[in-house]
Amino acid sequence: MDLKITDNSLQNEVDSISISDQIFAVPFNEPLVHQVVVATLAGARAGTKAQKNRSMVRGGGRKPFRQKGMGRARAGTRSSPIWRGGGCTFAAEPRSFKQKINRKMRRGAMRSIFSELIRQKRLIVVPHFDSISEPRTKQVVALLKSLDLKHALFIDRQAGDAMYLAARNLPYVQLLSVSQLSVVSLVRFDNIVISVEALRQLEEIL
Repeated sequence: MDLKITDNSLQNEVDSISISDQIFAVPFNEPLVHQVVVATLAGARAGTKAQKNRSMVRGGGRKPFRQKGMGRARAGTRSSPIWRGGGCTFAAEPRSFKQKINRKMRRGAMRSIFSELIRQKRLIVVPHFDSISEPRTKQVVALLKSLDLKHALFIDRQAGDAMYLAARNLPYVQLLSVSQLSVVSLVRFDNIVISVEALRQLEEIL
């Protein structure tokens, strides 16, 4: 498959790049993508919710009052959940929401997403990001304007400091390196702008 390379300053097709059909032309597997997205979001949960049960609260060592003759229901401890200040009946405990996802599944979901992006013409390949030479936000805004985009995910082989500092102030723009890519980051944006070097590295990984 040949993919057009768009000049990021003139907005025209200056060249083409040959990519593998086994990676960038596979059918879209929606159940697999959904499973990987859910697992990734679940793994990001902190899971630090915690409450005290009846054995964790303070007190409860002595019987509050005698068993009979008080006119009250019998009670053996102040830490009972039905008492004010007692423990929680079904106390929440710290837990992990992590779901197991194989490496083969993650790579398959990435291939599926990139293939669909190419079919929908939402993947833009540029030669490089050298036009962002200084950490200035207006340079990223000018790049988006030249590509006729409002929000996009930029993917480079290595996220440079200048590009990162220039793009971090824009809420609708994100810069990631190939090693930082995830299925969630790919599905969040309508358009993906990737450099030629990053595309080659991605082809080797997938």
